[in-house]
Amino acid sequence: MSGHRPATLEEASEALRSASVEGASVRAFGAGTKIDWGRVAPDPDVEIRTDRLNRVVEYNHADMTAVLEAGLRLAAAQEMFAERGQMLALDPPLGDGLGATIGGIFSTADSGPLRHRYGAARDLVVGMTVVLADGTIARAGGKVIKNVAGYDLAKLFTGSFGTLGVIAEVVVRLHPLPATRVTARGSSDDPTALERGAMAVSHATLQAESLDVAWQDGRGSILARFAGAAADVQAQAAARLLAETALETSVAEDDESLWADQRDGQRSADGATLRLSGLQRDLARVLSAADRRRARVLGRAGAGAFWMKLPDAPEEELVQAVDDVRAELRDLPCVVRDAPRAVREKIDVWGEQPEALVRLSRKVKQHFDPDGLLNPGVFVGGI
Repeated sequence: MSGHRPATLEEASEALRSASVEGASVRAFGAGTKIDWGRVAPDPDVEIRTDRLNRVVEYNHADMTAVLEAGLRLAAAQEMFAERGQMLALDPPLGDGLGATIGGIFSTADSGPLRHRYGAARDLVVGMTVVLADGTIARAGGKVIKNVAGYDLAKLFTGSFGTLGVIAEVVVRLHPLPATRVTARGSSDDPTALERGAMAVSHATLQAESLDVAWQDGRGSILARFAGAAADVQAQAAARLLAETALETSVAEDDESLWADQRDGQRSADGATLRLSGLQRDLARVLSAADRRRARVLGRAGAGAFWMKLPDAPEEELVQAVDDVRAELRDLPCVVRDAPRAVREKIDVWGEQPEALVRLSRKVKQHFDPDGLLNPGVFVGGI
């Protein structure tokens, strides 16, 4: 296996062009915090590490946009934006050494609690520069939010797991960084009561920044975080709503540790983490299924995105547990995120996908990477 650490867009282009000429498979990554996501695939012939592509190309604070290279750590970018009272409204787990990079976050479409208000990664991307399999440098979108030319192409590459091209630069929209945040919390050992509480807050005329669920060992909470000048007033109103659904309530102004747990809880160093997608009304079912398996659940109670963390167990038991969860919640898409390699080798981490989606994914892959050289085998349908 050969490796490259390009420091410029042109060097990245040349590395991919050379690999293409040789017919070599390629894997690109930054800090490697999510390098084991997706299907287990053969080791690539060439690795391209983007950690030297780590510049802030432009920061237009007046327009609230920025152009960021793929290898830039999100934590470093957020520090710079915070100095101007701004933020990139993405807060996924940052991994070891706060290493998660812009390229890795957008290529996997990772996100955190801020998704409730600001949307997913593809909702925050304005434009993108990618290097295609043959070394061609392609640009989509623009530097100002109203310029939406090519916007769909940038969305297409977001969440493509590096199978269509190597993300080199991302143009992002920014948001004001709130000076104040306050969290209303409603707790219970009744999954149905928690579901009612989540729906009450999400349907109220309140503007929650984040609306999450946390569940472990037969008890859980709905966490509703509010930001800005009216944060305390809205949090108090949310607490009253949660109390009306028979939850034990409290309000926390010093709430950062609660949300750090929510973000970090999406990853697992042992066991297996399943990402389930559903609706608000699926919350009680997910919590009940988790309780039967001594699993922990965290996630977006408003958006219906849940992370179920199965406890550590022998390989065969973990495989069986994944199969059992998928059978019980068979109408909810279930993707395996973190799991030992031996487990991922015995299951399809993407789960059962509609055949039409698999066919479409293969057609898109054929268009952008006809020789199948980029991160082969890791994505939906084995592309």
